[in-house]
Amino acid sequence: MLLFIVRLLACLPLSWLQSLGRLIGLIVYAFPGRYRRRLRANARRAGYDSPAFARRAAAESGAMILEIPKVWWRTSQCLAITRGDQEAIVQDALAEGRGVLYLTPHLGCFEITARHLTQYGPLTVMFRPSRSRHLDPIVESARDMRNLRAVPANRHGVREFVRALKRGEAVGMLPDQVPREGDGLWLPFFGEYALTMTLAARLALQTGVAVILTAGERLPHGHGWRMHYLRLPEPLPDTPEALALTINQAMETLIRRFPEQYLWSYNRYKRPNDAPPHPDEAHGFR
Repeated sequence: MLLFIVRLLACLPLSWLQSLGRLIGLIVYAFPGRYRRRLRANARRAGYDSPAFARRAAAESGAMILEIPKVWWRTSQCLAITRGDQEAIVQDALAEGRGVLYLTPHLGCFEITARHLTQYGPLTVMFRPSRSRHLDPIVESARDMRNLRAVPANRHGVREFVRALKRGEAVGMLPDQVPREGDGLWLPFFGEYALTMTLAARLALQTGVAVILTAGERLPHGHGWRMHYLRLPEPLPDTPEALALTINQAMETLIRRFPEQYLWSYNRYKRPNDAPPHPDEAHGFR
């Protein structure tokens, strides 16, 4: 039943879905609670302390959620209204024949980003299984697309990433997810320490690939998306720690291009139980 409803939503015009999503986002934000507190706190960390900015960010989060069915099941229609003026960055990197690591933060429409990139060749992406069995049929159905292969975020997935990169293909992952199982370092992100994954940095250094940050900016009035690319200059830093910091800094640069569309409500600064000691704790602060 849920799959039927989601597929039905995909039939609606994109402008309707995004407008409805923005309305829902504003309604959810209007209620005091953890969601609203976290969104405002994370935005303030980056210097966006205006209440009006927080409302716009909440609205864009709603638009991001409701546009997903359209992207998943009307992919060709969505790709037809996805554009960019930096495509040479991707083409030049792939022409080098040593593989490309795409890093897509929780910015804009990260679902359209992966689908847009498949026009240049095979793309392997990493996913985390959903926490609800009711969502599994939806996610499984959405992954079925030519040139797009999804692998789990575990050791098997990492091995598949390495194999794809060594074939000169492309892989993609979200670099601002809070890492699990202690695989992370406390590094600055918008001026405050955030537990940062080192997997992307270790993959890049192990395989010698090009690293490109990318995001799909949501255009107004349902007019589609504009692709953004930011290639890390080479030579890359030669340690995972230094490269992970460089990636965080590049993410900040990309996010500041259209900051309202970053998912500020994501719990980016949480402290997992299996994380290394937080720098504040190491200095005796709480």
